[in-house]
Amino acid sequence: MAEPKKVKIMETVLRDGHQSLCATRMRYRQMEPMLASLDEIGYKALEAWGGATFDTCLRFLDEDPWERLDKLKANLKKTPIQMLLRGQNLLGYNHYSNDVVEKFVKCASKHGIGVFRIFDALNDVNNLRVAIKAALEAPEKPEVQGCLVYTISPVHNNDVFVKLALELKEMGCHSICIKDMSGLLAPYVAYDLVTKLKAALGDTPVELHTHCTSGFGHATYIKAIEAGVDIIDCALSPFSCDTSQPCTETILAMFEGSKHEQVDIPAVVVNARDENKTLDRQALTPIAKHFLGVKKELIEEFGLKGYFDVNPNVLDFQIPGGMLSNLTNQLKEAGMEDKYQDLLDEMPRVRQDAGFPPLVTPSSQIVGTMATYNVAYGRYVAAPKEFKDLVRGKFGRTPVPVDRDFITKTLKIPEDQIIEDCSVEDAKAQSFDSFKAEIISKGFLNPTDEDVLSYALFPQVAEEFFKKHYQQITAYRR
Repeated sequence: MAEPKKVKIMETVLRDGHQSLCATRMRYRQMEPMLASLDEIGYKALEAWGGATFDTCLRFLDEDPWERLDKLKANLKKTPIQMLLRGQNLLGYNHYSNDVVEKFVKCASKHGIGVFRIFDALNDVNNLRVAIKAALEAPEKPEVQGCLVYTISPVHNNDVFVKLALELKEMGCHSICIKDMSGLLAPYVAYDLVTKLKAALGDTPVELHTHCTSGFGHATYIKAIEAGVDIIDCALSPFSCDTSQPCTETILAMFEGSKHEQVDIPAVVVNARDENKTLDRQALTPIAKHFLGVKKELIEEFGLKGYFDVNPNVLDFQIPGGMLSNLTNQLKEAGMEDKYQDLLDEMPRVRQDAGFPPLVTPSSQIVGTMATYNVAYGRYVAAPKEFKDLVRGKFGRTPVPVDRDFITKTLKIPEDQIIEDCSVEDAKAQSFDSFKAEIISKGFLNPTDEDVLSYALFPQVAEEFFKKHYQQITAYRR
């Protein structure tokens, strides 16, 4: 048999693991005791920032996300910190001006981000150019990874994703990630996709990110590894499976060749710093025990469910794992728990009306909110601004053009508000200096660049955070 394929693991316990199962509520103090141990394992990277963590730090945990990143960097001296970045959306829910995007990427790199995983909810490469260029130009030389946001629809197939991957490589991305946020990628489809990507991309590493929501997870990884994938995303056992990633320890056990001498093992999971060494599954046991305790704390403190049944119907409603835990919590708070299945049934109908966008932040939240409105009030009796923005083109090109009658007659959006080129609108967006002036006008006279960026992304939430932590000075006449 040929030499086993060497595969690396990117660990998600510090970000997507708890985002998927516990609504992103893990605090820094709950991470800190295990950071040194995680740093020694030999992961390709540790995903610990971005996604919903920034918002949740400010909104629920009373933590400054920039300070959290500094502390993470101080404790992770060997393993790169990875973040998830939404292209022109950054970490918010709107498109931002180019100078805000550039400043954010520069600051994140300076504070310690070693891998930028950059995606656009609509797979519109025009929404990725500014962020990718800024990351490539960062003096710290982080890895820049472009994403294929995976979805299934009448207009998506593997050839479409290969074409997108080649565009991302041409833009300068160092690696390509298949981002399967809802666990839609079936094992044999994964084999075909990875095979085609490896043939097209040459030496460019291919990473696969999936969730176990449909039940495909571990089997999809096996077939992807057989096809030659270079890196897979896994979560330590307490924060794995269900709507999260496949389990780190389980994947390691699958490829422990010495334990299965009667068969040929097609792959070996290696230490990212020394590919002649394999990852040590037993070294993960005390770390996993700690995070099991953390999970119990989060469930108790925030009244969370903490687990989710495998649901193959995700192939229809396509809600990402990280959104399901938040959605369940929000329905509970709104007294609409009994509408959960109605909401899942409505999601694919709304998605079709909106031009089959992949469902990932912010499109997943936008479509999910519209579906919630439809279930609560009747179909399109009312529509949130963000949904109208999505269908009129403010976030970029949808995979299928949205029906004009739906835009103008059903949603009552005037023709002159339909956007053909969202980059023109991005150029009109509020500038960094304008956000800074706005903060100063509110009495916070010496904001750092990081404060301005926090405010630009989440104005009301950041302002409340500043009021708690900074002295506000108000000019007045005596």
